[in-house]
Amino acid sequence: MRILGGRGSLFRELAFVARASLLIGGSVSVHAQVAQKPPENDETEAAANADIVVTGSYTTNDQLSSATGLGLTIQETPQSVTVMTAQRLEDQAIRTLSDVINNAAGVSAKAFDSTRNGFSARGFAIDNYQIDGVPLQWDAGYSAGESEIDVGLYERVEIVRGATGLLSGAGNPSASVNLVRKHADSRTFTATLTAAGSRWNNYFGMLDVTAPVAGNGDVRVRGVAKYEEGDSFIDFLHNKKLVLYGVLDADLTRNTALSIGASYQDNAPRGTLWGGLPVWNSDGTRTDWSRSKTIGADWTRWSSTNQTYFANLTQTIGSDWALKLYGSYSRNQSDMRLLYLYGQVDKATGLGMNPSPANYRGDLKQIDLGARLNGKFKLLGREHEVILGTSFARQTLDFYGFPPDYGNLDPIGNFYTWDGSYAEPAWGARSHDVDWRTKQWGYFGATRLSVSDRFKVILGGRLSSWERIGVSYGTNADFGDRNRFLPYAGALYDVVPGQTLYASYSKIFQPQSSQDRNGGFLAPVYGVNYEAGLKSRFFGGALNTALSVFRIEQDNLAQVDTGYLVPGTINQAYYAANGARSTGFEIEANGEILPGWAVSGNYTQFSAKDADDKRINTLFAQKLLRVFSTYRFAGALEGLAVGGGVNWEGLSYTDTTNPVTGEPERLEVRPYALVNLMARYQLANGLSLQANVENAFNKKYYSQIGFYDQLAFGEPRNVTLTLRYHY
Repeated sequence: MRILGGRGSLFRELAFVARASLLIGGSVSVHAQVAQKPPENDETEAAANADIVVTGSYTTNDQLSSATGLGLTIQETPQSVTVMTAQRLEDQAIRTLSDVINNAAGVSAKAFDSTRNGFSARGFAIDNYQIDGVPLQWDAGYSAGESEIDVGLYERVEIVRGATGLLSGAGNPSASVNLVRKHADSRTFTATLTAAGSRWNNYFGMLDVTAPVAGNGDVRVRGVAKYEEGDSFIDFLHNKKLVLYGVLDADLTRNTALSIGASYQDNAPRGTLWGGLPVWNSDGTRTDWSRSKTIGADWTRWSSTNQTYFANLTQTIGSDWALKLYGSYSRNQSDMRLLYLYGQVDKATGLGMNPSPANYRGDLKQIDLGARLNGKFKLLGREHEVILGTSFARQTLDFYGFPPDYGNLDPIGNFYTWDGSYAEPAWGARSHDVDWRTKQWGYFGATRLSVSDRFKVILGGRLSSWERIGVSYGTNADFGDRNRFLPYAGALYDVVPGQTLYASYSKIFQPQSSQDRNGGFLAPVYGVNYEAGLKSRFFGGALNTALSVFRIEQDNLAQVDTGYLVPGTINQAYYAANGARSTGFEIEANGEILPGWAVSGNYTQFSAKDADDKRINTLFAQKLLRVFSTYRFAGALEGLAVGGGVNWEGLSYTDTTNPVTGEPERLEVRPYALVNLMARYQLANGLSLQANVENAFNKKYYSQIGFYDQLAFGEPRNVTLTLRYHY
């Protein structure tokens, strides 16, 4: 397939999209006929589809608020939306946020080292996150374990791709990741106990309990506790994690609902890596390491704690309106004692590596407050929906350093015999390296107008402000932007029931700390997302498919102003350039195509280039294929479910210079595929036993190569056995 190019081609591809969807629809209809005679008219369609399947376990018809806040289904949202459902998380034994990104449509992850992961979509870094629809800001450079957030606390994960400025305000035009918490939804006692073990002595246990406490179930509580510990395929690396969560959900009156809760996660690794392995030998040739090789020492660690407290109050007003007030406080702390090794290794002696130890403490606090009013109104004889809202966020980041005694560092010696016993250095007095105070606030609104039964239009916008003051490594930070209007527009047309053509326009902005030759801060980067496609529903919503084409433009991107420094500093000056863009397409299907046969499949391809027509963000692949499917047997094999899938990534690379030869060199992660398998048997009395095999063919591949001209390997074959008890 060709890479799409030009804004005009975006809309020219709609014909291709429509034809492809009809082909998919036709093939699915053939499968449907195996189970039952097709409905003869529109009136019998819903009933017929209901007989074909019971549930769409890999999709949802719930109302989502991640994109517009209007409470629209996937079909009704004029952007690409993927939902990683509870069943999908369970089937694939997904444990962390990075696992989610590695398996979801249109997004990708790179493990920079044993603690930090970078996420990307459509050529741009993902920096927009939400929990229950409340925006959060996380910075990988000062990571406190955010990318390793445990998903055991969450019912599902919603990913909206493209610009999401309507709700999130500042960020990149990549994607927004919304973690939807588990809540006490059951009015009767329920419990799930999970125990699992995998390679490298990894074990975890988790208890998830819901219970009514008052008012015949009007007041309910839910608690989750999880403990995990084990080694890694990487030498000396040992991980330990504790996760706690509690929530109280109460129906105070028929029209008033309250939810309050708290979560806590403590990550305590030992033998942590900071950076990766060396790429070159001292003669300029490439190194060849085993996947277990490490640069970690027995004292290195990247410990982190994440704690959140939240409260939501929802008041129903009449039959058509609801007011939601929310507030949350989060604190992410990190304690890092790290060792960075750099240099080139002599093949004969193993010498050539040099130490650079570091000791940091990070403390990130954030307060979020907001209000949203959702309702319906009638105009010109038709009913329409509207949302009005406001949000405020205040974030403080304090980052401290403790310099080592550089004059008394021990030499590394023969790196081939590295055993992690390198002595921890003495640390100096604390320095306050980063002191940032960031505020973001805004007012937003959107309406969905029912022009006709088939034609819907969504119009909205956000008046957004973002400011940062403080100091970062001696450089004053005082920049931002106020009262920037971010429009949102979408249109949806139901060609026939269950077949919806859509187009949308959305915008986002991102303040930047780069300064020009006169010392002024550059204007924010602006991102625009154009998207169009066809969304389809089959079997009463049990199967959702989507085909989309998109174009993203990013302006005011900082470029090096050669020969100029920021006045009064030794910092490089920059100028703002227009013209970065990403153009591509996505194909996705999620749900059940026959009773018991669940499938999730998607393919993404795009081209992301800067104003000079050079590929950007090359560390991440521009072609992605993700397929996973399960089948639940009936009859004599009832209780057995088997499944499997493939995650394939295209080429990614970093262009750099060989430090020995001085010649330009490209460090590549060549295209690779990982095969994953699963099987589960439902035993009696609520017990089930599940086996997952990841990287079944033990493919050796780089998780990344080029981050600071170093490399890291992906995980070898892993087998996980899970015993689960539902009550």
